[in-house]
Amino acid sequence: MKNKILLSIVVLLSIILTLVVRHEKKTNYYFPVPSVVKNDENKITIRLLNEQTNEITTVNLEDYIIGVVASEMPSTFETEALKAQAVAARTYAMYKKQHRNLDYDLIIGTKDQAYQTNEQLLKKWNINFFKNYLKIRDAVLQTKNEVLTYQDQIINAFYFSMSNGKTENSELVFSESLPYLVSVDSKWDNEQLENYKVIKTMKKEEFCEALAISCEKIQISDEIRSEANRILSIKINDHQFKGTDLRSKLNLRSTDLTFEISNDEVKIISYGYGHGVGMSQYGANGMAKEGKNYHDILTHYYQNVKISQIF
Repeated sequence: MKNKILLSIVVLLSIILTLVVRHEKKTNYYFPVPSVVKNDENKITIRLLNEQTNEITTVNLEDYIIGVVASEMPSTFETEALKAQAVAARTYAMYKKQHRNLDYDLIIGTKDQAYQTNEQLLKKWNINFFKNYLKIRDAVLQTKNEVLTYQDQIINAFYFSMSNGKTENSELVFSESLPYLVSVDSKWDNEQLENYKVIKTMKKEEFCEALAISCEKIQISDEIRSEANRILSIKINDHQFKGTDLRSKLNLRSTDLTFEISNDEVKIISYGYGHGVGMSQYGANGMAKEGKNYHDILTHYYQNVKISQIF
């Protein structure tokens, strides 16, 4: 009997989902979920640039943060990690809104923050939409209007996926020294995480072409690393490369790299994923699993900051 009831529920949900998707295709209607902001409350809006269409759309800040958290962090992560992500994303958005004097505040995508609409999330999550959406919405609501400040100013709250065990000083990646973005230990990022260590194998010709170097003999020298073990600069043949440029040209996951060169191949071993500055998302999840709350997470990865209210 229980199995029949369960099957009936699944069938009913499938029918509802199919009708909603069909309705959206006909009307271009966004999935009807409640906004996190009541009509009588003050609203902060964010102007978003879609570079693919060159269109600018305006969305409510808190609804925007839901779309960012849902896009930047797995919904399976711990609630306290999601809350930390919500505050970091809101802080980053407000910093850009204050400092970018253009006809838009943020770009959708890796240049700023990933973002998806409710319609896109419905297609992504399918039958798990309500469960995932409500979990993330609650994390956003519980941190509503909260941002990170340093000396009463909203900070530039960088974050990334996974460290190599340490985060990096901001000036070593973005050429700007910020007192709240300094290297800290992130022991939760380690070999136990999937894809912490990744090996990329390239043909020698492919490797040399990407770096625009001679391929007669590959010689690596003059390697300079940060205290967090990321490559700052390296000489390959007669060319000097920044670690960040090397990562970009070779499409690598991080700048903590080692090389193994054979007769016809180059193996590149990378540790972690991302630029390494600010909050590690997987580190945040590791802290949350240990019982740390989002205040603990944020004040660990962003030094000497306060959690403040926008209004």
